[in-house]
Amino acid sequence: MAYEVNKNPKETNIPQDEEIIKNNSHSSVKFKYVKLGYHYVISNLLYLIFFFLFIPFVVVPITKQDITQLWNNNYNLLKPNHLSILTLFVFLAMLVSLHISRGKKRVFLVDFACCKPNPSFKTSKTTCVDRIAQYGTFTQQNIEFQKKLFERSGVGDESYLPDSLTNIPPNPTMEKARKEAEDLMFVAIDELLAKTEVLPKDIGILVVNCSVFNPLPSLSATVVNHYKLKEDIVTYNLAGMGCSAGLISIDLAKDLLQVHPNSYALVVSLESLTQNWYCGNDRSMLISNCLFRIGAAAILLSNKRCDSHRSKYELVHVVRTHKGANDKSYRCVYQRDDETGRRGISLSKDLMVVAGEALKTNITTLGPLVLPISEQLLFLASLFGKKVLRMHKIKPYVPDFKLAFEHFCIHAGGRAVLDELEKSLKLSQLHMEPSRMTLYRYGNTSSSSVWYQLAYLEAKGRIKRGDRIWQIGFGSGFKCNSAVWRALRNINPNEEINPWMSEIHKFPVNVLQVSPIIMTNTK
Repeated sequence: MAYEVNKNPKETNIPQDEEIIKNNSHSSVKFKYVKLGYHYVISNLLYLIFFFLFIPFVVVPITKQDITQLWNNNYNLLKPNHLSILTLFVFLAMLVSLHISRGKKRVFLVDFACCKPNPSFKTSKTTCVDRIAQYGTFTQQNIEFQKKLFERSGVGDESYLPDSLTNIPPNPTMEKARKEAEDLMFVAIDELLAKTEVLPKDIGILVVNCSVFNPLPSLSATVVNHYKLKEDIVTYNLAGMGCSAGLISIDLAKDLLQVHPNSYALVVSLESLTQNWYCGNDRSMLISNCLFRIGAAAILLSNKRCDSHRSKYELVHVVRTHKGANDKSYRCVYQRDDETGRRGISLSKDLMVVAGEALKTNITTLGPLVLPISEQLLFLASLFGKKVLRMHKIKPYVPDFKLAFEHFCIHAGGRAVLDELEKSLKLSQLHMEPSRMTLYRYGNTSSSSVWYQLAYLEAKGRIKRGDRIWQIGFGSGFKCNSAVWRALRNINPNEEINPWMSEIHKFPVNVLQVSPIIMTNTK
């Protein structure tokens, strides 16, 4: 069953319109095959040139006498001279530089695990609105405002919130916040260690990211203490870097693996909500209440060659974009106190514009690394015509990233973000399915959401050897980060343990544009 958005397009039975649609359909199909043919010709241009250059040698037979004559005529040119020596040195320099460029250690993703919180933490949208009404801190207008946000959020009724928030009165203490973070991390890490059969003492690098909960000692120290990791372990704790911090952690772990041979790196991504639920009446801070939910992911990376045969993926590229130099970008996601002293995260009305600009910058860097030459030439031709020839009527060419990737894991920040990226990247509903279903089932789990999406693809049995996966994360600052993975083997869902497995048969589901919440009493 394909994912569908509930829409009501107008239908028509006019034969003329049907004929026009039919003709347009044929034209689009023809254009599709023309473009596909162009893509294959350009992508294999070197092979075609090589083939045509050697046709004469195949068609016209070369005898032993021809080879002897060729050798005698060119013997003098083969004698050592300054030019030949220089050519030899250039050739050797090219070989050395090629060896150095390929000398980077390969980084493998052995496996990963996502936390499925305790079923007792499941919280429906109706329960959320009911608790909001009982808090006693919101105006009636803002209770209704949040109710409308919940109805349009794209989040379902089985996502998870900590009991410190759903209890009346709420109890957002440091002890509760620490317990929430520990429970999430330990569930994910325990599952990962069981799947990979790696011992805690074998882990040499640890990177933990959590944006808005930063206790002392740090969360990375908490992991070291709980699992009794070795004394010389290299640890980092990333804070305040928003929902894209998970991919920043991957990039940091990748760099560390380049200088620490024969090592395992454990990356843990999570967010804590206990002390970050906003109870004031500044509407710019209320949106996060309706989207963010608890979740965590643990990822094991390795630079050991012996792990290549059992690993799931290889890290191909990480591209990071930071727009923090621009004031509008810097303040579009901003933690602050409101007029009454209540702390929350303010989301600017410019968020979608800022995110679009960050994505554009990111894919401008990523594109040449992953796109086939055919798409790069089309993009350059469009840019040349617009900027150099001043042909302003030409629309900017948007590269077809579907030619570069089989799967897309786009941060489930909210329905509006996903709608905009689906439109901008011209993705299909199937490509967007992992992100939309993750938002629906688990909500916005911040930096761990891209891992819930990859787990969804694995549970569906869609990952095949050689498939390329693009993870995209957005975060405060403002940042847009990308990670590109290549599948090293087919993923058999029957052998997988992940939070989707027991219910994957239920998905995808039809998510309504508006899911009405019926309240019996909001006073």
